Amino acid sequence: MSVLKSLALSAIAASSALAYAPQLGFNTPPVVETRTLDQIHEAALKEGGTVTVWHGGDEKTQQDSLKTAFEARFPGMTLNITVDLSKYHDINLDRQLATKNVYVDSIILQTLHDYPRWKDEGALLNYKPVGFENIYEPFKDEDGAYMGFFVFAWSNIYAPKSANGSAPKEYTDYLKPEFKDKLVLTYPNDDDAVLYQFDLIMKQYGYSWFESLLAQNPRWVRGTATPVSLIGASNGTYTATFTSSVGTSAPPGFNISYPVDGTFTSWPQTGAILTDAPHPESAKLLHNWILSPEHQAASGTWTVRKDLPSPEGLPGILDMPGTDATKFAKWMGDRAAVERLRFFFEDKIGSAQGKSPLTDDL
Repeated sequence: MSVLKSLALSAIAASSALAYAPQLGFNTPPVVETRTLDQIHEAALKEGGTVTVWHGGDEKTQQDSLKTAFEARFPGMTLNITVDLSKYHDINLDRQLATKNVYVDSIILQTLHDYPRWKDEGALLNYKPVGFENIYEPFKDEDGAYMGFFVFAWSNIYAPKSANGSAPKEYTDYLKPEFKDKLVLTYPNDDDAVLYQFDLIMKQYGYSWFESLLAQNPRWVRGTATPVSLIGASNGTYTATFTSSVGTSAPPGFNISYPVDGTFTSWPQTGAILTDAPHPESAKLLHNWILSPEHQAASGTWTVRKDLPSPEGLPGILDMPGTDATKFAKWMGDRAAVERLRFFFEDKIGSAQGKSPLTDDL
């Protein structure tokens, strides 16, 4: 597709968005779910037993475990899940809405600023899954149009065998001589959550911190999963990153830590059902299951529910020192400021280079 054609389609989506007002779910009272998972499962099977989901991420296989677990828990169901960068999913969803050709049932994305707009356009179903009242208030829309499903957070991640005893805790630690040529970092101008991380750090430590970081000669990569993959495969060539997440429990060969003086990024990865979803019962089944205690407890990270325990040794995400999971959505909403910051980094380190992280084999 040519650049001009792509821009034209985006313009059509934007100009048509306010005109999109489907008959069902537009400014209607929310549906409050009272059925059990088994009852919703039965309704989903009658509907065809298929749910189509667009999920934000940067590796095609990132949600394979979700698909496997869902289909094992609910026999006869098929979860068709497509992982791509949220910033691409959102523009393609806008195109579906503009052309009134919605074929996605559920979206789970990082682009938190899109959800209020989609709600205002009538694109999202007002629906409250079982346990909705237990989701942290800042993580959900009052009408149930959208809500947090998982808590994502960046942490300090390092390979202790390769770091020669250096365990980074604060962002100033990455400026130590032992980390020169050893860091792998995601382009901040390619991912808004990473861009927010750099914004937080530079507001605390100033531009001089970034200049010193550049002097460390980090390797810049696309995708937030790529740094961990490179560190694990490099046999000591690379040792640490602060632009990735492996959950709250480090995998074999890695350690994690969270800054005490610094601030790290966290946010609720947010989901919604499309008003015109072809398979609404199947989408409801998926959402109720994801938000159920059984699934939240097995997520490997903080829960979005205030009635469930936090990962061992950690407080709830809203009480976690060094982060505020409510601020990323507000930051994302100021698109002019986000774009100015993106171009600042593009000027300093260049545009993001390399294949899409979905196809780079890392």
